[in-house]
Amino acid sequence: MSDKLTDETRETGDVLLPKFGADGLITGVVQDVRTLEILMVAFLDAEALTATQETGFAHFHSRSRSKLWKKGETSGNTLKVIEMRIDCDQDALVILAEPAGPACHTGARTCFYRKVEGASLAPVRT
Repeated sequence: MSDKLTDETRETGDVLLPKFGADGLITGVVQDVRTLEILMVAFLDAEALTATQETGFAHFHSRSRSKLWKKGETSGNTLKVIEMRIDCDQDALVILAEPAGPACHTGARTCFYRKVEGASLAPVRT
C-alpha cells in the first residue's frame, strides 16, 4: 500500500490504522469521562492498544521498564476505558476513562497538579 493511500485511508477511512512512531509508540492522553480533566499522558505500543481494547482497562508501554503495564496493576488505581478517540492521522489517542482513584503515581488525582509560573511551579488550585 502506498504511503499516500495509507495517509488518505487513515485520515478519511473508518478502519483503525494506528501510525506508530519510529519507537513503536503513540501518545495516549487520558481524560476523566465525567469532568474531561486531563489525568495523565502515557504511551501505547501495539500490544498496549490491543490489551486496552480486549480488557476495557488502560494499558500502556512503560518506556523506563520496556514492558507492558496495566495502569493500577499494583495500586488498584485502574482506568476503566469508556471511549477511545484517535486523531486525524491516527498517531495519538484520547482515552476517556473512569478512574478508580488517583491517576498520578504521586497520589494526586491528575498528573497535572502544578502550573508553570516563569521558571517556577505552583500548585493548581481546584
